[in-house]
Order: sequence, then structure tokens, then C-alpha cells
Amino acid sequence: MSESRFWTGFWRLADPKISLTSVAAVYLGASVAAADAPFSWLWVIVLLLALFAIEVAKNAWGDIFDYDSGTDLAVAPEDRTTFSGGKRVMVDGLLTRNQTWAMAAGFTLAGFVLGAMIVFFREPAALWIGVIGMILGWSYHGPPLHLIYRGFGELDVVICYGPLITLAAYLVQTHELSWQVFWLSIPLGLVIAAFLWVNQFPDYRADRDHGKRNLVVRLGKHKASRILPLIYLAAFAILTAAPLTGLPATVWLGWLAAIPAAYASVEVWRDPETFYRSKPVQPAALITFLAYSAGAGTGVLIG
Repeated sequence: MSESRFWTGFWRLADPKISLTSVAAVYLGASVAAADAPFSWLWVIVLLLALFAIEVAKNAWGDIFDYDSGTDLAVAPEDRTTFSGGKRVMVDGLLTRNQTWAMAAGFTLAGFVLGAMIVFFREPAALWIGVIGMILGWSYHGPPLHLIYRGFGELDVVICYGPLITLAAYLVQTHELSWQVFWLSIPLGLVIAAFLWVNQFPDYRADRDHGKRNLVVRLGKHKASRILPLIYLAAFAILTAAPLTGLPATVWLGWLAAIPAAYASVEVWRDPETFYRSKPVQPAALITFLAYSAGAGTGVLIG
């Protein structure tokens, strides 16, 4: 196997556009922390590196499980996008099974080491967030829970990329937790779950035929297309109420995310079967959670 194919496989597993989910959560938590306590860039960087390592590991073992289930192999060429269908490192022959497992193990170890640095040298309570995060990260694809195969993967995403990472970013800076951060993180988890929701449409047939019973498969494309705007509405309703927790009204800058969210909702509603073939809905869903994090986080700093 050529070196270029190996590095192409690594780059797919690293997948910077998906790693932005962790960056968005860290930015939101760190922004609130910067308004409340002395700020350390060093520990933001260590946390981001730890999360990046776990993201690569999760993508690697997830690709193996989806390959073994037959899901990734069954995605039709016309349904493949850069946002869905798995990383396809084994399907496309970029990495062997052993290399993919080695990548998963190596980056898991790196994540553990960086996490241990945070626990031993900065904030011992971060251990429990790390343990919960690893359990949920593994269980998204892995045994015994296989959450995404049983219709609980979306909830996993809400928890991990909403409260869990956002509170971790705040805790590492301030040495305490915050209900304000918790409530501000729920909409972020919801709009990231909406990104996952949109990305499940292209994989619908492959997932349905190979036992990956995520909520889009369980509901069917038509019903799922009607749920998407409700997910966004729930997120923005919570954001609207956020100042009741003591946060400044400038967190409403997060409403900027409503523009790409509305576009994604309309296009999925209009054509739930094949919107991803002609409309940039998946990029719009990505922009939505980035805009929410940037808007709400910056709003806190301004306020």
C-alpha cells in the first residue's frame, strides 16, 4: 500500500470539517469562562488536542463497525457525499483493517495521555467528564450498546457535543461547573444533532437494509424531514430563554444560525428524497452550528 494512500486515509479519519463540532463546543464553553475567570490558552489547546485525538479514534473504530455491518459498502455511488457514507477508508482500500485499528488505538492512547495531563495538572474533576465522554464515544458505534444502530445515536450527539464538551471547556478554565453554560450548550447539542440528522438522509437505504436503525430510518425520510425544523425551533427557543439564567441578551447573536438552519429545513422539507444531490444542505447544517457557537459565544464576551 502506497504511503500516499495511507496519508489520504489518515486525512479522512481526521476529517477537519467534522472535528469542528468539538471546536464549536470548546469555543462556547471557553467564551463563558473568559467572562468569568482568568483565562489559559495552554489548557484550551491541550483540551482541543485531546478531543481531536478522540475524534480520529472514534472515526476509525466507527468505520470498522460500519464496514462490518455492510452499511458503508451498500451506499450507492449517487448517494455518496463528503459529509455522509462513513470515512470509507477500508471500502476504498486506503487503509487495511489492522491499520485502521492501529489508528484507533494510537489516537485513543494520545487522547488518554492528554486527558491525564488535564486531570493531574489542571482539574481533577475533569476525569468524570472524560470517562463519560469515552463511554458515549465508544458506544455510538461499538458494543455492547451500538447506540446509532438502535436509535439513540442522536441523543448521544446532543449530550457529547452539547453539555459534555462545553462544560469541560468551562471546567478546565474555572475549576467549577455552571448552569448557565449547561443551558447555553443544549441548543448547540441540538443543532449539531440536526447536522447528523441531515447527513443520515443520503445513507437511508444502506442504513435501513443493514440494521442501522437511526431515527431517520425509523421515521422514514418524509417524517424525518418534518422533524428537522422542530429540532432547530427547540434550539432557538432555549437560546431565546437563555438570558433568564443571567446570561447577557447579547447571546441572542446565536440567532444568526437561524439563517442557514431555515435554508436547510426548507430544502429538506421540499425534497427529502434527494436534496443532497443538488442543494448544499449539508454544508448549511454545518454552518448552522458554527454560527450558533460563534454568535452565542461572542455574545457572552460582548455582554
